[in-house]
Amino acid sequence: MAVADTNYCFVYVDIGSYGEDCDSTIFKLSTLWISIQTNMLELTSERPLSGTEGPNLPYFFVDEEFVLNRNILRPFGRSKLSVKKRVYNYRLCRARSYVECAFGILSNKWKIFQRPLNISPDFEVVIVKACFVLHNFVRERSGCKFEDDLTVIGLEDVPDGQSVRGKLTANSVRYKVADYFLTGAGAASWQMSKI
Repeated sequence: MAVADTNYCFVYVDIGSYGEDCDSTIFKLSTLWISIQTNMLELTSERPLSGTEGPNLPYFFVDEEFVLNRNILRPFGRSKLSVKKRVYNYRLCRARSYVECAFGILSNKWKIFQRPLNISPDFEVVIVKACFVLHNFVRERSGCKFEDDLTVIGLEDVPDGQSVRGKLTANSVRYKVADYFLTGAGAASWQMSKI
């Protein structure tokens, strides 16, 4: 499991779980989730979404497998969705693609991930960690910028996560972000043709 930024660099990885474990179980056992739950995650203070005056929203992670939380946004259920919810789901999917692409870049660059490793599990973890570090080093050193249709307009200033503060519930954060995507500074001219 990993968290990636908009430059396809990994900012958090959890390595060593079994392949048959589901993502939500791996996440609930991770140091990241424990840090979120115990309010130990030291990230930037809440602030308004880019181009707006407020309200202040917490920083959040995007995923569809994890429980909705003030710091974890997930799509709305898939049946009978309003336009606002469909736009929100589409834009979250685009944001989530950064981590998917980061994994693709990692496995394409480091061919060791394209075959089974025939070594001890402990040594596998060391190799995988080394590859993540090398991936980030190469990404930062080479200055590669991929200008393609993966640009997520409106999430440039919405990084990864933050400790719980304020009075907004998880669902109200999700609706505030959905409103932001549908109107004003967060709306993208092309999004209605994609939903």
